[in-house]
Amino acid sequence: MNPDQMREMTTISLLASLIIVTGMIKIPSPIPGADFQLSAPLAVGIAVVFGFRKYIIAGVLASSILLMLGFHTILNVEISMVFRIVAGGAVALLGPSLPVIFLAGPLGSIAARFVLAETLQVSVWPLLIPAIPGIIFTAVTVLPVTKLLKRTKIEGNKQYAR
Repeated sequence: MNPDQMREMTTISLLASLIIVTGMIKIPSPIPGADFQLSAPLAVGIAVVFGFRKYIIAGVLASSILLMLGFHTILNVEISMVFRIVAGGAVALLGPSLPVIFLAGPLGSIAARFVLAETLQVSVWPLLIPAIPGIIFTAVTVLPVTKLLKRTKIEGNKQYAR
């Protein structure tokens, strides 16, 4: 395995770990069912900084680990993957402009609620309305999280060349 492959494997594993840990940290809400996972703004930031390919691989890895450990169900994986495809896809297809960065997470969350409503054969509104505080929080926090990820990203061995 060459150093570039090793670096990519390590990066993806680290990103998957960050997704797992931040997905388990929830900000409580006074509205039942409206707690918010910190992984949403991080996910968009990862897609912006590291690209869709690394983001989706890390996301699939994170969901697989959480499913195997029993922390997630198939429904959790469905919600996560719809979010990842829509949010990460928006960044990949439309580019990392500020409007896209701000809207990618909310669009992913909304799409995930619509797919879940279809899966459960229920109205989307009871799923969507409690998610509004988290959707707003994602839009507000995505830029600082993305900036932090950009500052911490290391390209190759440049940090040793100083």
